[in-house]
Amino acid sequence: MNRKERLYNTFQGKTVDRPAVNFYEINGYSENLGEPDEYNIYSDPSWKPLIDLAREKTDRMVRTSVSVIANGERVGIYPPCVQSIRMKEIDNSRHTYTTIKAGKRTLTSHDIREKDVNTSWCVEHLIKDLDDLKAWTAIPDNEFQGAADISKIVQMEKDLANTGCPMLDLADPLCIVAYNMTMEDYTIFAMTEKEIFRAALDKAARYTFWLTEQLTTALPGRCWRIIGPEFASVPYLPPSLFHEYVYNYDKTMAEIVNKSGGYPRIHSHGNLKAILDDIVATGCTGLDPVEPPPQGDVKLSYVREKYGKQLVLFGNLEASDIENLKPELFREKVKTALDEGTRGEGRGFVLMPSACPYGRKLSSAAMKNYEIMIEEIEHF
Repeated sequence: MNRKERLYNTFQGKTVDRPAVNFYEINGYSENLGEPDEYNIYSDPSWKPLIDLAREKTDRMVRTSVSVIANGERVGIYPPCVQSIRMKEIDNSRHTYTTIKAGKRTLTSHDIREKDVNTSWCVEHLIKDLDDLKAWTAIPDNEFQGAADISKIVQMEKDLANTGCPMLDLADPLCIVAYNMTMEDYTIFAMTEKEIFRAALDKAARYTFWLTEQLTTALPGRCWRIIGPEFASVPYLPPSLFHEYVYNYDKTMAEIVNKSGGYPRIHSHGNLKAILDDIVATGCTGLDPVEPPPQGDVKLSYVREKYGKQLVLFGNLEASDIENLKPELFREKVKTALDEGTRGEGRGFVLMPSACPYGRKLSSAAMKNYEIMIEEIEHF
C-alpha cells in the first residue's frame, strides 16, 4: 500500500496495512532549504535531516489553502475587505500593518515576525472595542463571484504522487471574527454582547459558506481541515456557546464538504470533553490533535472508545514533548498513542504531533524523537 492509498483508506474508514504517520507542518514539500529569505528558518542545516525524513518516510499531508479569483483579485480564507497592507523591517523583525475602512472608522492591526522564529504575533488587533466590532459587521458584503484557482493544488498532487495529499484549510466564521480581537475582548463580547457577536459571525458565514462551496466543487473528494473551533472550547467559553458559535456554522461547512465527497476534519487544541458531542454532530469525519492531559482533558483512548467509529483521530503527541523529552520517555508516549489510537473498533488513526518546533535551530534531541516516531510505526 503506498502512502497516498494509506491516507485515503484512513479517511474513508477502510483497512490499512499500518496506521499513517505524519509530522504535521513538516512534510518535505513546503520547506525550501535553499530559499535565501532571512526569515526562512529551514535554510539552517539542522533542519535538513528532518525534512528528508518527512519526505521519505511519512504519509504526507501538505497543509495549504486555496484562493479564489474574484473580480480580478485573489482572495483566500478571509473575507476580501482589506484596504491596504504594508510591511516594514525593524530590528531583525518584519512588521505588517493592515488597514480596513469600516464606515467612518479606520481599523488597523499590527503583526510582528522575528527572523529566527517561524510564527508571528499580533500586537495590535483589528477590532479593539465594541464600536469597532459593530463597524466591521456593518461593512457591506461584496457580491461574491469568482472561481477557485486550483492550479497550485493540481501541481501539488502531481508532485506528491503516491506519497501523500494536500491538507486544505477552511477558516470557520468564529476563526475569522475571534482572530481579530484580543482573547480578553473576544470572550467578553462573546458572552455579554451575543446579538452583535452573532451578527458578526453571520457576516463571516456568508463569505465562508460561499467560499467552501466554490472550493469543494472545484476540488471534490479532498481532505479539508476546519480551523477555529478551539476559540470556543472550555475554559474560554461554556459548551452552550460552543454549540451556538461553532456547531451551528461548522455543521453547514461539513455538509458542503461531505456533499462533494470530501473529508472534513475539525482542528481544535486543548479541552475537548464538553464539546465532543457537538463536534461529532457537525458531521465531520476527522478530529485533530486530540491533545493528552494536561494540555487537553481527555485521553486518546476515551475519544477512540466513544467517538472512534465516527471520527478519524489525528494525534496525540505534544510538540513540547518532541523538543523536551528524553528518547526513552518519548518512545513510551509514542507507544501509548499507537495503542490507544488503534484499540478496539474505529474509523482510523494517524500518529501525529500537535505542532512542530519553530526555532531556527532544530536540536539533535528533537531529531531523535522524530526518528522514534518512524521506528515505532514501522515496527507496530
